[in-house]
Amino acid sequence: MLDSLGERLEGIFRKLKGRGLLKAEDIELALKEVRVALLEADVNFRVVKDFIQAVKEKATGKEVLESLTPGQQVIKIVHAELCELLGGSAAENRIKLAPNPPTIIMMIGLQGSGKTTTAAKLARNFKREGRRPMLVAADLQRPAAVDQLITLGGQIDVPVHSTRDSGSQGLGPAALAADAVKRARLDGRDVVILDTAGRLHIDQALMAELKEMKDSAHPQETLLVADAMTGQEAVNIARTFNEEIGLEGVVLTKMDGDARGGAALSIKSVTGKPIKYIGTGEKLDMLEPFHPDRLASRVLGMGDVLSLIEKTQSAYNAAEAERLGKKILTETFSFEDLRDQLKKVRSMGPVENLLNMIPGMKGKLKNVKIDEREFVKVEAIINSMTKAERRNHNLLNGSRRRRIAIGSGTSVSDVNRVVKQYVEMKKMLRMFKGGKFRMPGVPNFR
Repeated sequence: MLDSLGERLEGIFRKLKGRGLLKAEDIELALKEVRVALLEADVNFRVVKDFIQAVKEKATGKEVLESLTPGQQVIKIVHAELCELLGGSAAENRIKLAPNPPTIIMMIGLQGSGKTTTAAKLARNFKREGRRPMLVAADLQRPAAVDQLITLGGQIDVPVHSTRDSGSQGLGPAALAADAVKRARLDGRDVVILDTAGRLHIDQALMAELKEMKDSAHPQETLLVADAMTGQEAVNIARTFNEEIGLEGVVLTKMDGDARGGAALSIKSVTGKPIKYIGTGEKLDMLEPFHPDRLASRVLGMGDVLSLIEKTQSAYNAAEAERLGKKILTETFSFEDLRDQLKKVRSMGPVENLLNMIPGMKGKLKNVKIDEREFVKVEAIINSMTKAERRNHNLLNGSRRRRIAIGSGTSVSDVNRVVKQYVEMKKMLRMFKGGKFRMPGVPNFR
């Protein structure tokens, strides 16, 4: 999402950077193009008007026009204003934990926005931070929602409180929420996440139920889960929920989609409430804290190295990084190690997204399509090898390669290509011994 906007802005600013001297007319023309690009990205028109005015006032100053790099100065101003538009400091967007546990978080939103899955993702995030979350299946309008949350809770090993628990049968949503908070205190749970009912549209019955639940549970955070694919409708929904229920923040789901994405650039300005998390995929590990500065950098083609490092560090602990470093140092990196690294890369999300976080890569990858199925094929080929073959590729003669191809459901040419790529990779890894390259999150070994 926002890729098309990023490409448009990159093209506009490339023209500015290519000029040694800028005139006020050049900036005026560029900002007109920026205005059109933002409107086409479905950003609220009032937000666009204020944004362009703020940039224009700062970009046409004497110190910018007469600087040695006026184009870069304009981009710097646009980046700063984009950060402000998206919500300012990431620190202000964090969940505020209760001084006396448990912290109660109420998830609200329309049906189909991804509330239930997002509740489980959030619980997983808290668990990884060392906390003891509990999920509450308070969506009693849709029986499947209770089953779904219980299933998701089982996948992340987080307890789910529901009307199926002893002593909770027959309770309404508000009473169930209050009962869950009592249970959490008894069980030593420090975070309670309430999954509430939604509707296909906003109605008074929904609002009344949510208000009653909020009065009963007294949540520290009420988060709206909104589908980013709905564009400006997501902004309108956020505004209505904030006026009726009161919000502390918004979670935007489906940010990995191909919609225009103007909701992300409009919500803070229109509602005054920050985006706290973004959902970047369906898997339970695909919920990220929202960083306005990082998204602004990605939109402007500057990459997002900090997020890339964080993803790498989440996949590699210190012991694994040390083991990998020693493998590289001693030139014992085997097919088994390659398989493990491919799994870790895939666990960090779509490879295309990871590459786009590297500064300068976004434009180069415009027409490159990365087929994630190739990773599955490589893993199947490695799994079809014997342990001895995985540890010593020199054993792979013609007959062994034919057997591996049959066992993995691939062709001999596929096997040959994987072996060739592995050999080339081993040659490249030798360069790490001299400290010429360094992987984020992996220390250099000498």
